Amino acid sequence: MTEIVTRFAPSPTGYLHIGGARTALFNWLFARGRGGKFLLRIEDTDRERSTPEATAAILKGMDWLGLDHDGEVISQFERASRHAEVAHELLAKGAAYKCFATQDEIQAFRDAAQAEKRSTLFQSPWRDADPATHPDAPFVIRLKTPQDGETVIEDQVQGTVRIRNDQLDDMILLRSDGTPVYMLAVVVDDHDMGVTHVIRGDDHLNNAARQMGIYTAMGWPLPVYAHIPLIHGPDGKKLSKRHGALGVEEYQKMGYPAAGMRNYLNRLGWSHGDDEFFTDAQARDWFNLEGIGKAPARLDFKKLENLCGQHIAQSDDAALLHEIVAYLDATDLPALTDAQAENLQKAMYCLKERAKTLPELLEKGHFALISSPVEPDEKAAKSLDPVSRGILSSLTPHLQNASWSRDELEEVTSRFAEANGTKFGKLAGPLRAALAGRAVTPSVFDMMLVLGRDETLTRLAQASTTGEE
Repeated sequence: MTEIVTRFAPSPTGYLHIGGARTALFNWLFARGRGGKFLLRIEDTDRERSTPEATAAILKGMDWLGLDHDGEVISQFERASRHAEVAHELLAKGAAYKCFATQDEIQAFRDAAQAEKRSTLFQSPWRDADPATHPDAPFVIRLKTPQDGETVIEDQVQGTVRIRNDQLDDMILLRSDGTPVYMLAVVVDDHDMGVTHVIRGDDHLNNAARQMGIYTAMGWPLPVYAHIPLIHGPDGKKLSKRHGALGVEEYQKMGYPAAGMRNYLNRLGWSHGDDEFFTDAQARDWFNLEGIGKAPARLDFKKLENLCGQHIAQSDDAALLHEIVAYLDATDLPALTDAQAENLQKAMYCLKERAKTLPELLEKGHFALISSPVEPDEKAAKSLDPVSRGILSSLTPHLQNASWSRDELEEVTSRFAEANGTKFGKLAGPLRAALAGRAVTPSVFDMMLVLGRDETLTRLAQASTTGEE
């Protein structure tokens, strides 16, 4: 059986777009789920717009998403001589020709065609010219496209797509300065890299018809094509900056976990029954081309948050801590100290539920990241009135002698509340303020267990004396 080889081939003209990230993910899943190879090619032939910074941003975005590639990163620009070699090979076998038409002549042809209401597709007078008549002048090399019949694309997503050959021009392969065009470079690179499946956006569907002409003329096997619909905004219009974040790094900076992002991107235009939440292992096992829909997918931030919350809840504590460290680095926020990292990991069990993003989790974990004395925020400070401070002061000796288990802590505080003619609910606010400096926190018993006896008692003692002269 032939080894499956897919590729992701972005242009390094900016960040890794969310649509590009999904394309990379689909290619990665298809290859990884079948024991194949996933290759990365940087299509950097546009020298004016391609930048090393953009290439770095693409690699960083893929690294965050966990989309590892096989082998070295291929630079399309560096393979220009190989692309030119193929153009000359096509020329030698009569599948391509030298065209000496100038830009003025081409424009004159189109103007005349428009005036006569016929196709403006340029028909070069040099297509069948005797080489003996060739002038000593600059020329381009054009592919000889069949002039009748049709090109049929058997696409795994779009189905059978038929394009009449008289609607295709004799596309340029090599410019007059000898540099190859993108359309030629893509085909040569895909062939030389052994790509078996080309999974890309459906904005490339028409390109496939033209690129197939090169494959056919060279006698190369065609790859399997799968052209996936684009991603639209929630309003159904093409995704743009008005819809919010476009680059993958922005999603990392907003604190979405990579696993949740992968899950969401996978569901954006692909389905496996009614399954919404699934693991990476399930995604690799389930992903296929048949599950990709034809209609454009719509970005839905609520679904993204919901999935991310589920992934945070089910994440391994150490892996989640690793992701938080990367998030803080990406957003230039202060790094965790060793003590903070240790406390946060200890607290993960009571932080993961209901946190949809990493910033939400960090806010819930605020109590584990701060040190004494605790500075309550405005809302929490209201819970520390003189009466509440007196209650905390009275409660502290009872906790000093408690065995530090959840059951005992709950029992001690309940007995204390009952003895003082109140309910535990009345104690919760002051305890939250004392232990975390916040009004919304995890359970006070979880915080006590994470902080330990000494730190808990220290914070309660400090809170009970706050405001005293």
